[in-house]
Amino acid sequence: MSEQERKDYSNAPMCLSGKGVTRVFGIGDKKKVAVDHVDFEFHEGEFVSIVGESGSGKTTLAKMLLGLLSQTEGEIYFQGELRDLSGERKKKQYWKGIQAIFQDPFSTYNTFQKIDSVLLDCINMRGGKNLPKEKKIEMMTEACSFVNLKYAELTNKYPFELSGGQMQRLMIARIFLLKPKILLADEPTSMVDACSRATILDMLLNLRDETGMTIIFITHDIGLAYYISDTIYIMEHGKFVESGFAEDVIINPKADYTKRLISDVPKIHEEWDLSTV
Repeated sequence: MSEQERKDYSNAPMCLSGKGVTRVFGIGDKKKVAVDHVDFEFHEGEFVSIVGESGSGKTTLAKMLLGLLSQTEGEIYFQGELRDLSGERKKKQYWKGIQAIFQDPFSTYNTFQKIDSVLLDCINMRGGKNLPKEKKIEMMTEACSFVNLKYAELTNKYPFELSGGQMQRLMIARIFLLKPKILLADEPTSMVDACSRATILDMLLNLRDETGMTIIFITHDIGLAYYISDTIYIMEHGKFVESGFAEDVIINPKADYTKRLISDVPKIHEEWDLSTV
């Protein structure tokens, strides 16, 4: 993504925000604060990256955003309203508005469910259960085409018959059908090769441009975050140590942790320092 393509979404409507969001595991001497009083504001159409090393708390935060894990303290707001996940009906309603792509595509799918069923479930969730069969096939074909897959070659197959890259793209096809307001992508490119990684990132950008959804990208790779993001949050030991527009955070970093993450990115035009390896 070039610099001129980035946008300032700070005046766009808020879709997800949090105040003092905290998650503590354990009690007493074994207590661990995984997420420590973080504040955030994510806007409609914005591409946000949350960057941090393993153990920084970013995946725990992602689970709280998805409603898979409750916060110990703090408040989360969805579309300006205090989020209420009490009861299965309210959870299902919330999950219509926020969906996820995870790191490991192999553990995402039901081994016994064919690809047709995976895609049909998405159509049914969006209220298309009673659509004619021909219309459903048209929608599934369009979704597969969006991610450079051919529905005719996938029908009656199981997900495990696909490559890792194809499975990740199928996950994006699901999101294309579901069209949630928010997509949370947790390390979605870490298990695929460099070529597939670039393809998937471009598909996520196209998905955002096509549907206007907000995308929250969880990653340890600050280089990828800079390539794809409008806004970046840097997370260390459960706290946001820095946040702002991608250019501001990467070109003029303020936090020492951010500077270290940037210095760890290999640069082709400089001699690599391998003394710490």
